[in-house]
Amino acid sequence: MSSLRDIIPIGPSIPRRGGRFSQSFGQNVLALFGWRIVGEISDKPKMVMIAGPHTSNWDFVLGVLCLLSLGLRVRWIGKHTIFVGPFGVWLRYFGGIPVNRSNPGALFRDILKGFEKNDAYIFALSPEGTRSKVVQWKPGFHRIARGANVPLLLVGLDFRLKVVQFGPVFETSDNFESDVTLLKSHFMTISPKHPELF
Repeated sequence: MSSLRDIIPIGPSIPRRGGRFSQSFGQNVLALFGWRIVGEISDKPKMVMIAGPHTSNWDFVLGVLCLLSLGLRVRWIGKHTIFVGPFGVWLRYFGGIPVNRSNPGALFRDILKGFEKNDAYIFALSPEGTRSKVVQWKPGFHRIARGANVPLLLVGLDFRLKVVQFGPVFETSDNFESDVTLLKSHFMTISPKHPELF
């Protein structure tokens, strides 16, 4: 059920968490720093959310504030070493999944199981795989979307306009290189915090 405080259209099939207080908190903090959320989230219960361009640790902070503001339930992965103490509890609450990346094959299978076992499931990651400058995007996000047979939800973090843009949805093909070309053309219209790293 969508909240009365939704600030962009969110369909009833989208997994949700939180309530009025957490949404108000997220929205007020974003507004305090001059940020807005625009766009829409297609009413698809299962998607891979890719956010970018990813060039700064501030991208994660923005992401958490957006999840709070919209009341979205989104899963994501992080190094197991950061999931310690009270901070680890907090990260898990916001959808974090601690992983040891020494076995990427098992990680891929575990993510697909998340899609299989849940009626509604959104998994988020950066298509670049790092905030450092990269020449080639990592194929993990594409493999997950293809393996789970779900679309990509594109989320742009525009630091020049101070706008987080949700949408559009992108249906992947079996041609990774062609899809990445189209996706990069979309994200090239968005101004990252550190343009030299994108």
